[in-house]
Amino acid sequence: MVEISEREQELPDLEIEKLIEIAVEHPEIISLGPGEPDFDLHQDLVKHTKKIAHLVNHYAPAGGLKELRKALAKKLRKDNKIKTDPDNIVVTCGSQDALVLGAACCLDVSEQIILPNPGYMAFLSTFELFNANPRFVELKEEDGYATNPDLIKKVINKKKTKVLLINSPSNPTGNVMTKKILEEIADIVVDNDLYVFSDEAYEKILFDDAKHYSIGSFNGMQDYAVTFQTFSKSFAMCGHRLGYVVAPPELAEAIKKTHVLTTVCAPTISQLIGIKALKMGERHAKQMVKEYTRRRKLIVPRLNEMGISCPMPKGAFYAFGNVSDYDKSSKRFVLNMIKKAKVAAVPGIDFGTAGEGHVRFSFATDYKLIQKALDRMEPWLKKYKKR
Repeated sequence: MVEISEREQELPDLEIEKLIEIAVEHPEIISLGPGEPDFDLHQDLVKHTKKIAHLVNHYAPAGGLKELRKALAKKLRKDNKIKTDPDNIVVTCGSQDALVLGAACCLDVSEQIILPNPGYMAFLSTFELFNANPRFVELKEEDGYATNPDLIKKVINKKKTKVLLINSPSNPTGNVMTKKILEEIADIVVDNDLYVFSDEAYEKILFDDAKHYSIGSFNGMQDYAVTFQTFSKSFAMCGHRLGYVVAPPELAEAIKKTHVLTTVCAPTISQLIGIKALKMGERHAKQMVKEYTRRRKLIVPRLNEMGISCPMPKGAFYAFGNVSDYDKSSKRFVLNMIKKAKVAAVPGIDFGTAGEGHVRFSFATDYKLIQKALDRMEPWLKKYKKR
């Protein structure tokens, strides 16, 4: 019998896969698990899709359509203060595709990448696919899940560490990195001659006084910063699979070369829609953030009132609640919540060992459904026996 590779067998099983299946097959369950906007594609983009439908049946260049890369370079200069040439931008099938390509081009077997813990569930598995050696920096609840640069210094191995990954605004914690912390990280990266992978998927989803800074815009970072961005969150285009990566020239060329061997190119239709989306500016994103703000003001106080300690997120659309007063096992807590309260969310253990005892509740869900889910949870929690 032919066996599955050891590499694949060693990848962790994620509860979110089962939760998505449960939510789809059981419509009576309200899911607070989604990691994507619940908004429709903007009508201007729907009309544009119909208009270009006859132009999209051919491959695009591996690096992306030139018109799109020029538009992205303009956007990066204006919004992110990153001055880059269009040739240093590679358009990909979402930012996850870009992360895979970045890993393939930057990490050899046993070389180290430093990851946040808790952090986006696909980070660890992505780099383990290439037999890299992940090291972790713990993000602590008492610090508001802020990254501590001193902890980064402690886990760097001068010979083996090649990449440091940061994610701001953060999935799952909602933390937004301050300029001061990013400046300290930039110094660490330069001093240790590392690449810094900056995942900025939620760059436009910010609340209160939070401000997003791209580390790639800082002085001296043009040779070190690899910036990953996407159309998925800001334009509600998850299904279009359109992302991009900005990298130093030599690395951008390597990523483009490797792209031919994976997905070949991002979908041509998505790239043409992306050009139109960039011309629209931030209108759609601001409308979504306005509604996310309303939902955030509903879900976070209610969770805290129910004994699920949850800091107010500064960015993204997740409430990362501490359920350890109810159950030390986030997986068991979530499975019970599905069975008894008919509400689904994502167990914190899926985001790393430091996520245990927590649950990620998404407010990328209709306001009334969030309200209904919380109303179901409250009486169930009153009867929940601590494990």
